[in-house]
Amino acid sequence: MEIPFFLITILLLLSISATAAAPSKPGVSNDLVRSSCVHASYPSLCFRTLSSYSGPADTPRDLAQAAVKVSLSRARKVSTYLTTRVTGKSKRERVALSDCVDQISDSMDELSKTLQELKHLRGETFGFQMSNAQTWVSAALTNEDTCLDGFEGVDGNVKSDVKRKITNVAKVTSNALYMINRLNESRGRHR
Repeated sequence: MEIPFFLITILLLLSISATAAAPSKPGVSNDLVRSSCVHASYPSLCFRTLSSYSGPADTPRDLAQAAVKVSLSRARKVSTYLTTRVTGKSKRERVALSDCVDQISDSMDELSKTLQELKHLRGETFGFQMSNAQTWVSAALTNEDTCLDGFEGVDGNVKSDVKRKITNVAKVTSNALYMINRLNESRGRHR
C-alpha cells in the first residue's frame, strides 16, 4: 500500500513543527532553576514559579528578573482583588484594607523599579544598581508585612483571606530578594 503524497507532507510538517517547538537544550533552564532555588527561603515555591515561567531563564540575571516579575504579577493580582472584591464590615477592617492597598501599591512601585534596574545592569555601576535592587525589594517585603500588621485586632474571613494572599506575595518577594542576592554574589565571584 502506497502512502499518499499529501499524508507524507502533513506528517513531515508535524514532525518539523514538533522539533522546532522542543527546546534546543532540554533541562538546562530547569537545572539552573533547581540549583538556584535549592537554598531560597521557599525552595519548592521558587522552583514551581520559576520553572513554569514563560520567559527566558537561562542565566542568574534572567532568574532574578523572572522572580521579580512573578512577585510583581502576584502583587498586582492581590491589589486588584483588594480594591474590587473585598469590603470590610467594620470601620477597622475598611481602614486596614485601605492601608493594605496603599502598601501593596508601594510594593508594586518598588518591584517595578527593581525590574528596570535589573534590565539595565552595567559593569561600571553594577554594585550601585544591585544595592538599589536589594533595597527596593526589601522595602516591598516591609510593605507587605506592614499590610498584615494593619489587621492586628481584626478577626474574621477578611483578615484570613488577606493574610493568605499577602503571605503568598511575601514569599515570592522573599525568593526574588534571594535571587537578586545570588546574582550579586555570583558577579562578585567572577571579577
